[in-house]
Order: sequence, then structure tokens, then C-alpha cells
Amino acid sequence: MRSYKTEGIILKRVNFGEAGRILTIFTKHYGKIQARAPGIRRTTSRKAPHLELFNLASLFLAQGKNIDIITEAVTLASFSEIRKDLQKVGVTYYLCELVDKLCPERQENREVFSLLTQTLKNLEASHLNDIYYLSEDFANRLLWNLGFLPRETKLRGEDLEHFIENILERKLKSPRFLRKIRG
Repeated sequence: MRSYKTEGIILKRVNFGEAGRILTIFTKHYGKIQARAPGIRRTTSRKAPHLELFNLASLFLAQGKNIDIITEAVTLASFSEIRKDLQKVGVTYYLCELVDKLCPERQENREVFSLLTQTLKNLEASHLNDIYYLSEDFANRLLWNLGFLPRETKLRGEDLEHFIENILERKLKSPRFLRKIRG
């Protein structure tokens, strides 16, 4: 069984089996991957705090038959200031949903990894007035990087949301949540 190490941001998680989870992770070296974290929902799990949503973690994985298995994890950044504010959490869900839905699996894209990491750092340090600008800026940069939008074009508000939904051919979930918490 081949093993490897990478850094990644936890985008999404789904419970699996009695105590495990399947995580969607955007990694520095392998792009978007899915990995199994067995036993992570047990109260005695040492990996659980390192594999929380939005964490940037150093990961050791073992190649499995169908899905890789996380053998070790160490938190590099937990973005704890984001977790203290519901609106920042909502924006972070939006960023992660965009990366998850728009990026193909197993395609390295260090620019997107850097963009997501830097945006999370900026979001953690920003004031509430800036967070929606940050999310629009991130969405435009992501679309430019992935080739969906020419670099000289910048979309805002509903135009941006409709453009992304047309690419995906489905509605995004996080903008509705963001509208509810914004009031």
C-alpha cells in the first residue's frame, strides 16, 4: 500500500459507517480528493480535532482500493476567528462549496489552493463590512483561474450567482443560507 503526505483544506464531510467519515479535501499537491477517516466520530479519536471543516491540515494518507485513508493529521491552521462569527462561517461554506463544485477531482491546482488559503486568512482577519467583497473577489478569481470567465470580466451579486449556477446546472446551497443570516 502506497502512502503519501500533503496539505489540505477540509471542504466537506459525510458520515460513513458506524464511526467514520468521508472527507472532501482540497489539497496542495493532488487537487480535490475524497478520503476516508475511519473512527473519527469516536470520542477517543486523536484525528478528529485536526479534520474539522475549514481546517488546513498536514495529512498522511494511504492509498486504498477505491478511496484513500487518512492515517495521520496535524492542524496547520484552524481559522478559529471565522468560527466565532456566523456570517463568516456562512461565507466560508460558500467558498468551500464553490471549490467543491467547480474543481475537478485529482487535478493539482496550486493557484486555487493558494487562493483558498489566503482568502480564509483574510476572512479571519477582516471586518464584517469586507467579508462579502472577499467572497465575490474569491468567486471571480476562481472562475478566472479555472477558465470559466475572462480575466477582464468581473461579476457581482446575482449576476455572479446565476453565472456559477449556469455552469453547474444546479442551484448553490450556501447563498440562500447567507441571505438568511444577513437578514
